[in-house]
Amino acid sequence: MLEVYVDGATIGNPGPSGVGVVLKKKNVLIEKSYYIGTYSNHEAELIAVIKGLQLCKELYPDEILSIRSDSKLVVDMIEKAYTKNKAFSSFLNEILVLMPQFPYCFIKWIPDSKNNHADRLARNAIRSNR
Repeated sequence: MLEVYVDGATIGNPGPSGVGVVLKKKNVLIEKSYYIGTYSNHEAELIAVIKGLQLCKELYPDEILSIRSDSKLVVDMIEKAYTKNKAFSSFLNEILVLMPQFPYCFIKWIPDSKNNHADRLARNAIRSNR
């Protein structure tokens, strides 16, 4: 099983945004950060999940995924496969198309303190591209 830690960060809301993705499997650790432009914090969190799934599809297409996010809103949205907010619909739809491409894929909420690695990567992406 591959652990996928994702986080989005913004300066302002909306504002310059970045995402961080950490893939962990046994003793293998892959870190990626992406500057994504101007988004709201929730949009950045959703894009972080998308980037994580895309990276897994490229590197580990046949792996079982355990996605971990510190955004309760995003985790709930994905688990329910529903959002009232039209601004989030396209992001959610993309996630719901990507997830079934893996043998098994689930998302779980973790506290901020357990996601500081992905958070640091997201913030570094903003700093390096401002």
